[in-house]
Parts: sequence; structure tokens; C-alpha cells
Amino acid sequence: MLETPDSSLATWMGREALAEAMIPVIGRLYRENNVVTSIHGRSLVNKSTMSILKAHRFARRISKDELPLEETAPLLNTLAQLELGAAAIDIARLNQKFKSDGGHRSLEEFLRAELAEVVGKRGADSRASTDVVLYGFGRIGRLVARLLIEKAGGGHGLRLRAIVVRRGSDNDLAKRASLLRRDSVHGSFEGTIRVDTDANTITANGVRIQVIYSDNPATIDYTAYGINNALVVDNTGRWRDAEGLSQHLLSKGAARVLLTAPGKGDLKNIVHGINHRDITDADRIVTAASCTTNAITPVLQALNDKYGVVHGHVETVHSFTNDQNLIDNFHKGDRRGRSAALNMVITETGAAKAVAKALPELQGKLTGSSIRVPTPDVSMAILNLSLERGTTKDEVNNYLREMALHSDLHQQIDYIDSPEVVSTDFVGSRHAGIVDGLATISNDKNLVLYVWYDNEFGYSCQVVRVMEEMAGVNRPSFPAADVVEEAMSVLAAMESASPTI
Repeated sequence: MLETPDSSLATWMGREALAEAMIPVIGRLYRENNVVTSIHGRSLVNKSTMSILKAHRFARRISKDELPLEETAPLLNTLAQLELGAAAIDIARLNQKFKSDGGHRSLEEFLRAELAEVVGKRGADSRASTDVVLYGFGRIGRLVARLLIEKAGGGHGLRLRAIVVRRGSDNDLAKRASLLRRDSVHGSFEGTIRVDTDANTITANGVRIQVIYSDNPATIDYTAYGINNALVVDNTGRWRDAEGLSQHLLSKGAARVLLTAPGKGDLKNIVHGINHRDITDADRIVTAASCTTNAITPVLQALNDKYGVVHGHVETVHSFTNDQNLIDNFHKGDRRGRSAALNMVITETGAAKAVAKALPELQGKLTGSSIRVPTPDVSMAILNLSLERGTTKDEVNNYLREMALHSDLHQQIDYIDSPEVVSTDFVGSRHAGIVDGLATISNDKNLVLYVWYDNEFGYSCQVVRVMEEMAGVNRPSFPAADVVEEAMSVLAAMESASPTI
């Protein structure tokens, strides 16, 4: 039956009311139980009614169906009654698994069984708190700070304690706070920020951040600020090898170092989702590779596992970065001295070779190059691959959609098949890369894939995931990704489904 204008509005208002009622439930789960809820990776914590509605609507990009609030509202309410301990819960995937359960159990029975590990533990959080110092406070540093503040919860896990910068002016502190508060690409900080010039601190949503001025990573006494056994995140890119980065470990209170750039030499380049389990307690210095390496490696692993990659070329269409000139001027790098705002600039990328550090089976199989373009954020990787086993566009797209839904790589790989999306639509994506299904080209064993990625925010999310792994502070995640039989049935259903627009 067709909806009339009045009935359509009434339906909308009913959905609005459901979303409004969810907000306090989501808040209590977060504050009282240390439970972070999300929809296909999109966090629901501290979100508005409209954001919650959009997240439910967004679900159709992944599972082809809009997520009904009539199903998620009772699910959330039941979760709130289970006295949960710390957890990360994707209610979209959990709801999907409940529906595939076949109605053999009530919702509460299903949830009690699925979340048995944390049921009845009321906010219990076995994670040890880890102090974090951001050494450098540029594009990545400030986004990592936003993410850490967002995840602060009850104070468990990663605790942002300090940033280290070189003093740039007499009003340096106010300027640093302003850059955290306002961002031309990612918008305003969600919350409140206060500055204490006497104590040299910035307090953001209750998180007190000590600002330390230094230009020597080896001489800082972090313990003087109550910071101990800290994970130091070097966002400067000034040092890329073990010798340079080990200077941080000479400072009192520093225990481990993470570089937010590709490392040199024998340093482990970690792409979360691929080789993060290679991190050991003995590793004092680890790198989070590059934004491009993080974007393409999960997709390449998925393709190599199913089809086998013989060889390929990676072309990145990359937003300009701060190391380029706004207008023509001298630059030590080839072509990068020409205006970033006016030109497409051919340059090199080490991402193709760096993939092999995380995925050794692709050693020597990839080449790569890059074109910097006049956009401030969001890039694209074009993967031109020769496969061992042939495939079709529909088959490979459905497979990658399935990986985005159910696999261990669901945090890294996203999928979309809208004919209208452009780069700005992916600003703020928390995934390492987003496969553009409509752009896929497949000719038996020759495959061309287009992968979008927010080279700032998506990469920062990957950095935080590596930090959590290094510190051992991951919340238990639900539902588990090992639902193979369910995944295969969904994939079979998708084979005959038409693309969502």
C-alpha cells in the first residue's frame, strides 16, 4: 500500500522517536558498562538523533537492506538489562545473526549466549590503562587525539596524557587548542575544550592533556607529569629507523614507540587486520605503515586468498599533503615544488613494496606510482591485477561485500555500489579502504579495482587499532567474525540480488 504524505511523515516521526529513545540507552551502556555500540563500524556513542537514523539508513550500503529501528531498539534495551562488562558491539551484525538464528531462541536468550563472556559483569574492565604521549600534533596527531578522547570512556584502555611540540609562538597553547577544536576538513570537535595557560594543559571532554615543549625526544621526563610506561606515538615522521626512534626510549617514563609512517630497516610495518598479531611484548618500536598501504593491503589479501595475485600495479590518486608547496617554490623532491593547489603531480609511492612487509606472499609482485591531486583529503587506489583464477565483476564484488560484512577484515574493508559517490562522501570513514563496486572491471583473470580511502581519518583509526594491540587494551568484540556458514548463505543470496543505489 502506498504511503500518503501524512502517513509518510507519521512513519518518520515514529522512527525519530525510536532513535531519540536510543540515545540514553547508548549513553548508559557506554558510561556504566564500558560498552561501545556501532552499526557496521559507525560508532553510536555521543551521536545525535539524526546521526543514528542515518547510520541505520547507511546499513543498506553493506547488507542491501536498511536496518530497522524496530529491531535495533529492543536489542539495545535488552543489552542494557544484561549488566554487561566492557565490550564493543556491532548491533547491525548482531541483529543480522539473531535473525539468521531462525527464531529458536528469544532475543534475550540469544544475547545471553552470544555475549556470555561479558554478561553479568557490570562495567568490569580487565584492561590495564596505558598512558599515551603524542609526539607531534599535526594532521594525524590531532585526529588520533580526537579518537582517543572519543574512546576515553571510564578511563580504561588508552589514556591520552600529553602532547609534545616545539613552541611556535607566545600564544602557542591557544593555537594548538584551536586546531584541535576546528578542522577545515573534518569539522568541529564534538565537545568542549578548555585551556589552562598556567598549567600548560588542554582539557577536552574531561581528558586533561599536558602540553610539553621540547625539540629533543631523548631528554623529556614524563614521570614529572605522572606519566609512566607510556606508549609514545611519533607523528612527526622525522625519524624512520630504529636508531632515530629509539631516542624516545631514553626519556624517563617512555616504554614503547609507534611511528605513524612507514619504517625503514627491520622495523615491523603493521597493517591492523593483516599482521597485527606479529606484535610481541618484546617489540619496543613498531610502525603503522602508510595510509595507502593500510588501504590496499586488506583488499589485496582478500583477493589473493580467493583468486591468487600473479602480479599487479597500484596507482594512487592522492590528496595533496603538507610536504608540498601551495605555490611554486623550491622543494628538494621532484615535482613537489610545483603548486599543490593547481596541479596534478606525478610522484613516487613506496606503498606497493611496503605491502610485502605485511603480506610477504606478494613480495615482488606489485609496482606502484602516485598522482597528487588538488583535494585536501580522501584518496583512491586503483589496483590493476593479474589473477591466477578468473572471476566476474558480480562474483568479485559479492565476495568483497561479504568480506566487509562478516570477515575478520570487516573493520578494514568497506564496500559501496552507489553511482553518485565522490571523494568527499568518504571524509570521516573509519575503514582503511572502501571498494567502489560499480567501478570494478573484470575480464576473466584481469581485474581492476577502485578503492577509496580517507588518508587522514581512516588511517588514524588504523593507528589507534595498532595502539590498542600494542597496549593489549582491546575490548572483547561481538559478534565474532567466524560465522562462516552464515556468511556463505548470505553470499549465495547476494549472487542474484540487484545492486543498491
